[in-house]
Amino acid sequence: MTETTASAADGLLHWEDFDVGQVIELGSRTVEKDEIISFARAFDPQPMHVDEKAAEESMFGRLFASGWHSCALLMRLVCDSILNKAAALGAPGIDEAKFMKPVFAGDTLTGRATCMSKRPLGSKPDVGACQFEFVLMNQSGEPALSWVNTIFIRRRQPGTPA
Repeated sequence: MTETTASAADGLLHWEDFDVGQVIELGSRTVEKDEIISFARAFDPQPMHVDEKAAEESMFGRLFASGWHSCALLMRLVCDSILNKAAALGAPGIDEAKFMKPVFAGDTLTGRATCMSKRPLGSKPDVGACQFEFVLMNQSGEPALSWVNTIFIRRRQPGTPA
């Protein structure tokens, strides 16, 4: 994916700009304790996410982020690095999501996207589908979260062969 391949008309990346096997670095973000508690209070108020004493009794022995918080963190990196720079049209869902490591306060998380496959949509010649694997890794390089999903992206040259 290079900036020079974006359409001059809209400045966005299109389906043609993504290649199978391409890896896109999504940037990093450090997670703070207050953020973990705030997110959990609003969306996943389980004791191990909102109360440090309860978290000490959990299987991880300390406060950790909700898996949904981890998903939201990765989604922000995906938006900032890909979706808001592309002629993205949405997604039909997530095919697979895995929570592999807990996310703790102070963790610095880094995202990575890999284009696994792509195809033109037969029913809409101006749209293509790219399947990506998105991974969120902690500061030790260990995957904390991964998901696989397809994103619909506008084609620059509708109907041309893939």
